[in-house]
Amino acid sequence: MSEDWRNGGFGLYLHWPFCQSKCPYCDFNSHVAERIEQERWQAAYLAEIERVGRETEGRLLSTVFFGGGTPSLMDGGLVAAILDKVRATWVVANDLEVTMEANPGSVEAGRFADYAAAGVNRVSIGFQALNDGDLRRLGRMHTVAEARKAHDVARKAFGRVSFDLIYARQDQTAEAWRAELREALAMAPDHLSLYQLTIEDGTVFAARHARGLLPGLPEEDLSVELYELTQELCEAAGLPAYEVSNHARPGQEARHNLIYWRLGDYAGVGPGAHGRLTLGGRRWATEAPKAPGAWLGAVEAGGAGELPRELSEGADQATEYLLNALRLSEGAEPARYAKLRGAPMDAAKIAELVAGGFLDGAPDRIRATRSGRMVLNALLRELLLD
Repeated sequence: MSEDWRNGGFGLYLHWPFCQSKCPYCDFNSHVAERIEQERWQAAYLAEIERVGRETEGRLLSTVFFGGGTPSLMDGGLVAAILDKVRATWVVANDLEVTMEANPGSVEAGRFADYAAAGVNRVSIGFQALNDGDLRRLGRMHTVAEARKAHDVARKAFGRVSFDLIYARQDQTAEAWRAELREALAMAPDHLSLYQLTIEDGTVFAARHARGLLPGLPEEDLSVELYELTQELCEAAGLPAYEVSNHARPGQEARHNLIYWRLGDYAGVGPGAHGRLTLGGRRWATEAPKAPGAWLGAVEAGGAGELPRELSEGADQATEYLLNALRLSEGAEPARYAKLRGAPMDAAKIAELVAGGFLDGAPDRIRATRSGRMVLNALLRELLLD
């Protein structure tokens, strides 16, 4: 089990915690700041990379992911310094995937050429909607025209481009979503992340919803219709779902995210960043302090930019594996689960779920069917019952 992480590989996640504004649906660790001392942040990121590098010496690094927040607000020189440090710290794969999340505003798009020169080769742009009215409702600062322009700039700068859309929005009909998704697919993306709007605790939307100020959210039947429509149109366009909310042309899957879903190891650097690291034959869950100032201060004081580690092994690790693997179209390996858990999966329960049309079952792999993906949480509860 000490080498189980090799089934997924090893990646690096870097969290940039700052945004120009906070979106009302967002529950990520993001903060608005008037002034950011990027040189101080650069020194802290480099110090943390060096520390984690000592712990993981000798590993092959397959992916780097700049997330946030809005990492496309980082100076190009900061990104270049980080990637230079990464290459000096680890042996990197010949096809190292370096992804940056970006907003489609003109300020961010203006930095794309600098990021590409630094080594970023994949960008994921947060469109969220192709409708100006809904962009305003979602608290986005860009317009559809700016999103399209950013996409055109990204296509020239990067080898791989993805963008995100949120559906099941207020007052959205199936026909409106069909037209919007067709418009997105006509832009010939390599990869699409398509998320149903969820009301997350602690967000502005949650507070509005509690007061009855978020009307027009879809009922369950419409949500199901929108999900099925999404699968139908994306499959027809050659971008089938390889994960519950992610669609890609063959070979264009987000390899960094696959490390998560395949239960590989990844180092998390930056405020609020999570990681999973196998060290000394044991797997640890890591988490950094969320407050940017607290994280920066801890690193500058010579400490580690993370909280005390929590051990993840045995039943917890097996559960984490199943929770993630069944999100993927490739599914889960019962033998790997059994090795992690120390006990096999319930063959009778698998047979029951196969008979009900929720799983495709084979001796070496089980997969959630489309019906199973629509009730994935319930499906997992059934499989994880002792």
